[in-house]
Amino acid sequence: MMAKTRLAIIGLGMAAAPHAKSLRDLSDRVEVAAAFSPSADRRQAFAQTYGFPTCDDAETIFADASIGAMLLLTPPNTHLELVRRAASAGKHILLEKPLETSLERAEALVAAADQAGVKLGIVLQHRFRPVSRALAGIMNDGRLGAMVSASARLSNWRPQSYYDQSGRGTKARDGGGVLLTQAIHTLDLLISLAGLPVEVTAYATTSPVHRMETEDLAMGAIRFGNGAIGTVSATTTAYPGLPDAIDIIGTEGMARLHGTELSAQFHDGTELSATDEAAGGAGADPMAFSHHHHRAVIADFLDAIESDRSPLVTGREALKVHRLIEAILRSSETGQRQVV
Repeated sequence: MMAKTRLAIIGLGMAAAPHAKSLRDLSDRVEVAAAFSPSADRRQAFAQTYGFPTCDDAETIFADASIGAMLLLTPPNTHLELVRRAASAGKHILLEKPLETSLERAEALVAAADQAGVKLGIVLQHRFRPVSRALAGIMNDGRLGAMVSASARLSNWRPQSYYDQSGRGTKARDGGGVLLTQAIHTLDLLISLAGLPVEVTAYATTSPVHRMETEDLAMGAIRFGNGAIGTVSATTTAYPGLPDAIDIIGTEGMARLHGTELSAQFHDGTELSATDEAAGGAGADPMAFSHHHHRAVIADFLDAIESDRSPLVTGREALKVHRLIEAILRSSETGQRQVV
């Protein structure tokens, strides 16, 4: 039997719950050596809820050579420094999205992991949905023919109380609003299926629905390298919240991914459908979803360590969605079409 990977967690806020549940499920493969938050109350609550050991000093984690991997669940503006420290200590890293608060800092973060030779996996769990993988199979098999259009829509709802929390939706802590915090998952999935668009013309704004620094509504037109066109839209103003959606049209058929449902119809008269029971989080409670997809992310990360391969979503792969988001915002600010 292969030895368990010893892993430490830094960051015990809202994002910790699905990861902790997943780590308990994977206890035959991974040992949680320590969990840290600067908040003593959070450490105590986490230990009582999940039974994992905690520590009151992050330095003990970085200094412990027996800890081979780290799960970083802290706010985006802390990611670069933490990844640099973990990488310099030779520890593999699984990082909550987004990479960082800006494309420049995201690129520096990925470079730090590359230079240290450690594995860097990013938590973009939508790629691990069974319906997402079924759609990827349709695309890879060429059943839709040549792509002529690909579009993505995220219609979430967040009440004002969500943005009233300190740092939420600010450039300093989060780096942005709906695009970088919520839509990043749907946009990343679109890119994984259709490729990275080459051009975008877009608008982004803060609607009257919210009082916040960054955008809660963004829409744009995109063009891909093969000439296919599409649209992207993202908002947290859509009460009470709707499932995210991706539509891909090809010369031989069309496929629609709508929340937990995948449907595809082909010109030869055949059809395909699939369902995923584990979804949610579109409404007022952003954590109202199953942890199954997070478990798949962590399992893939452990596989990557054990097999000495790259995780499914590497830091370099995640840079693609950051480039698209940067182009959307830049187009909105300048009023001009942007190259991605």
